[in-house]
Amino acid sequence: MSQAIHTVLIDNERVAVHEWRFPPGAETGWHVHSLDYVVVPLTTGRLRIVSSDGKSISELVAGAPYYRAAGAEHNVINANDYEFTFIETEIK
Repeated sequence: MSQAIHTVLIDNERVAVHEWRFPPGAETGWHVHSLDYVVVPLTTGRLRIVSSDGKSISELVAGAPYYRAAGAEHNVINANDYEFTFIETEIK
C-alpha cells in the first residue's frame, strides 16, 4: 500500500494542525497519538481503522468533526476508490 501524504500546516506551542491526503488504498502506518486531537474530514467517505481491538470501518462526512483522547493507537487506510482528505488538530 502507498503512504498517506502528510503536511504540517501549523505547529506552535498550543496546537499542531496537519493535513492528511490519502490516495485510494493509502495508509498512515501504525502510530500512537500522544496528544488529544480533533479531525475534520474534507471528504465524505470511509476509512478502515486497524487497531489492537481489530479492524473497523469509519463512515465520515465532510465538515463533521470528531474528537479522540490521547492514546489512540492505529493504522488508518483509505477504503474509497478516490482521494480522501482530512485536517487533524492536536491540542498541546
